[in-house]
Amino acid sequence: MATKNKSIDSTNKGKLTESVWKKAFTANTEWPDKEEFLDVIYWMRQAIGIVLGLCWGLLPLKGFLGLLLFVVVNAAVIYFYVNNFQNVDEEEYGGMWEITKEGFVTSFAGFLVTWIIVYTGLHGDTL
Repeated sequence: MATKNKSIDSTNKGKLTESVWKKAFTANTEWPDKEEFLDVIYWMRQAIGIVLGLCWGLLPLKGFLGLLLFVVVNAAVIYFYVNNFQNVDEEEYGGMWEITKEGFVTSFAGFLVTWIIVYTGLHGDTL
């Protein structure tokens, strides 16, 4: 009986995840669960951080310019996603600043690790 309940729970969880992905990539989606939308923003930021880390590492970007560009691009992508693609009323989530802060620090950490590893591997001095 316990096995039956576990399989039902995993099936429902799979459907829930599928519907969140569908909603995330569909324009003007209704988000009745605010936490679900913030989770999409969080994970989108993580992907952006890794992709930008790869790009900045492949291009030999260094220093403050790379950091500044990351912050601007990351914030701009989220801003356009929220306002132009999803058309979300940001006041429901505490304002645009709260949405902008969602997941930023962990995204920045992932970006830095990826950027440093790729840059060092490709452009670092060999001993």
